[in-house]
Amino acid sequence: MAPRLVDQTSAMSPAVVPAATYRLQFNTSFTFDDATAIVDYLDRLGISHCYASSYFRAVPGSTHGYDVADPTQLNPEIGDRESYDRWVRTLRGHHMGHIIDLVPNHMGIAQSANPWWQDVLENGPSSQYASFFDIDWHPLKVELENKVLLPILGDSYGAALERQEITLHYVNGAFNAHYFGSVLPIAPGTYDRILEVDADALLAEIGERDDGLELLSILTAIRHLPGREAQTPQARAERNREKEVIKRRLARLTADSPAVLSHIERAVKTLNGERNHPRSFDRLDDLLSAQPYRLAYWRVAAEEINYRRFFDINELAALRMEDPQVFERTHAFAFELLREGCIDGIRIDHVDGLYDPGDYLDRLQARARDVRPDLFSHDRRLYLVVEKILGLDERLPSWPVEGTTGYEFLVRVNGLFVDGRSERAVNEAFERFTRLRAPFREFAYRSKQLILRMSMASELQVLAHGLNRFSERNRHSRDFTLNLLVYAMREIIASFPVYRTYVNGREPDVSAHDRRYIEYAVSEAKRRNPRHPSVVFDFVRGLLLKKADYIPEEAREEHLKFLSKFQQVTSPVTAKGIEDTALYIYNRLVSLNEVGGEPDKFGVTAEALHAWLAERARRWPHALSASSTHDTKRSEDVRARINALSEIAGEWRQAAGRWARINRKARLILDGESYPSRNEEYLLYQTIVGTWPVQPMSGEQEREYCQRITDYMLKTMREAKVFTSWLNPSEPHEQAMTRFVEMVLSPANAAFRRDFGELASRVARYGVYNSLAQLAIKIGAPGVPDFYQGTELWDFSLVDPDNRRPVDYEKRRRLLENLGDPAELLEHPEDGRLKLFATTTMLKARRAAHDLFRCGRYEPLAIDGSAREHVFAFARVLGQRQAIVAVPRLVASLQPDGSAPTGEVWRDTRIAVPDDAPRCYRQAFTGECAAVIEEGGRRWMRAADVFARFPIALLEAA
Repeated sequence: MAPRLVDQTSAMSPAVVPAATYRLQFNTSFTFDDATAIVDYLDRLGISHCYASSYFRAVPGSTHGYDVADPTQLNPEIGDRESYDRWVRTLRGHHMGHIIDLVPNHMGIAQSANPWWQDVLENGPSSQYASFFDIDWHPLKVELENKVLLPILGDSYGAALERQEITLHYVNGAFNAHYFGSVLPIAPGTYDRILEVDADALLAEIGERDDGLELLSILTAIRHLPGREAQTPQARAERNREKEVIKRRLARLTADSPAVLSHIERAVKTLNGERNHPRSFDRLDDLLSAQPYRLAYWRVAAEEINYRRFFDINELAALRMEDPQVFERTHAFAFELLREGCIDGIRIDHVDGLYDPGDYLDRLQARARDVRPDLFSHDRRLYLVVEKILGLDERLPSWPVEGTTGYEFLVRVNGLFVDGRSERAVNEAFERFTRLRAPFREFAYRSKQLILRMSMASELQVLAHGLNRFSERNRHSRDFTLNLLVYAMREIIASFPVYRTYVNGREPDVSAHDRRYIEYAVSEAKRRNPRHPSVVFDFVRGLLLKKADYIPEEAREEHLKFLSKFQQVTSPVTAKGIEDTALYIYNRLVSLNEVGGEPDKFGVTAEALHAWLAERARRWPHALSASSTHDTKRSEDVRARINALSEIAGEWRQAAGRWARINRKARLILDGESYPSRNEEYLLYQTIVGTWPVQPMSGEQEREYCQRITDYMLKTMREAKVFTSWLNPSEPHEQAMTRFVEMVLSPANAAFRRDFGELASRVARYGVYNSLAQLAIKIGAPGVPDFYQGTELWDFSLVDPDNRRPVDYEKRRRLLENLGDPAELLEHPEDGRLKLFATTTMLKARRAAHDLFRCGRYEPLAIDGSAREHVFAFARVLGQRQAIVAVPRLVASLQPDGSAPTGEVWRDTRIAVPDDAPRCYRQAFTGECAAVIEEGGRRWMRAADVFARFPIALLEAA
């Protein structure tokens, strides 16, 4: 464990605080050279730091980079070191920097691209990398002792084998099994099973020759190779050395001896069997059964997978980052880049997957201090943020970081534009249309239960068996059956209110927050299960709270490991259960269905957001402020539109009902029921309201849009797991949904188009003002404004892969050079210049007053007048310097016709100003001044002056 840098890590300041970050998704379609080409554009936009997706070597063809296969080198599909250095030099030439994205929790293992994983498959527990991956070498199933279960087959093992989909190959001294794109090493200690096939005839021919003697010597070496259970460093080193010697000797032998090479080719052909002759595959079956891995059909292997994964993704194997050797090897290249001055900060992916996140982050900062001591002068530290999903009442632990990547910011700011007064009307619209009445927490509970029974069943079983070992040590709990312990564990995890707790061995007591979450989960599990003995739940509670006094001192480490494993399970179960299941089922108002959101929390009041932002300014002033990311379910502009439906709930309910009647002809009868479900149809209508293009579409654009929505609906169906799923696709339901979407969106569906068009165009106007308002808050509020690639223009993307489409930077460059007059932009917002103008204007102002926005205190501003519910305003104050951000909210009820909320629409509404305010403020967007007046003993500005000709305001002293 690394020592804490200071007692209160949040008291330290980062060496670098970005003015604004811009997220770049690197892949084969966007390389280092492409990034270099847009540096000048990003500089002109007002960006200070590129925030890069992972660019270390990934599985070939990766579109996202989170499946790193080799963290010791750059991804060649993105570029080489020369192109990387050129990008970094170009950034420095524009006084810009970049933040690197590290993935410490897991690695990609698909396509045999990971050399460390391949070594594990060849050598089992004796591999030099066996301790790198979180593998249970002694699982519950005895047949998997010292083996890794590989769920890569598309059918049962026997069927794949006898169809000759699994075949043996020999190349340059080594044997491998091939299964489509996977190349699986054959353990050298089992080569004799191949070489001895019909070897008598060969040896009779060459036995006395040099090549015959060499073959016999190689067979002897194979038989004396230390087994894969070798545990001592000496035995492992011997095995690692001698197996390579065997391969080199065999390669030389087959190069020099045509007879031996022909023998091996015949043996390989024999083992590969003959179609329609099942017994001919017995030898290959025996050979594969002797390997340190066991091949399995991916659809049925969930209960027996014995390596920890990222969520339930079989192709992403988790790392044991708590091991110092693993930490050093996986971070060596990143620290090299840090030492060379290439990077300015780090973003940590999925921090909740780590064994002990706090200890890891301490070690990371301590190691960064060793590498770059200059960054740590004057109580400074490396700029570090974590991808951590916080509940609405959850606080980030006091880690040595600047905060999170900003999902909690996104959720709260988004909620400001949801009309909390209309919750009852929105509920009624949803329930009448879908006939669903259960609260969101019930969907969340059921979805987590589903995940625990299906895709993460093996993780639950491992936890329950660990629990059973502890129960057997106590006379008061030894009667608990394994089934009862499995049940209790499942219920507690499904009831967990947050992603995870952070109980660890460094701190003697459980924190008050963690205690509260554990107590809640156990209490909720007991409430839901009155017919099950509460004593079992209390037993688990005692273990989780470290109150199991009966555990002897020598078993404390085992107890801590159990706690950490439990915490590593609750996080992916929550993510898969809520983010990837429940959020696709509970479609009340889908703009609330976001990562980190709680859809049953309907709207955020101005007072609540002010209080939260003020707290953020005190505790996490340099955290990222996101509004769209590569993982959001909908872009900021899609949410901005859908939020407006909360203000017109009655009209929306009537419109959705009319559309359902119009589109009734597109439905089919499946299993005796009309399909799609009403819930899916309700989601579709919200989706097209949120994404409908702002400009008329050509025929090709119509087809492209229809395909996007079809693909999205198919993904939502599989994630929801109601009628189809990734594990068990239902072709009839998916075909019926495709047909429904195509018929609904067809230009020939004229009645729907006419009815939909009027409401959609008005909602789109509401969305413009909501989007601009949340943009202004993001740039002006405490935190570092973060921009997902391309979102400086209107972006109506949905969940990935829709939000990972290529960005047209030439178009953005042209528009930035020809922004035009604000009044004209406001009149014609369709081409996106309006948002681009607002973005670059505010970013440049923020960069010019970086200290004010970086260090200035947050001051909520009072609003008075008849439209006070429709204004949100705050000031940033640093000494005598100040800036004011003011935005409209709930514009649909303020301007029902969708016209701009500017000028005298604000009537008597006024905005208070801070102490020491100047006589007037200059509006950054128009250059006009808003005078400060004194009324009732306070100083104010008229909202009509603040929003005279532009719907949002950034005000600076004139």
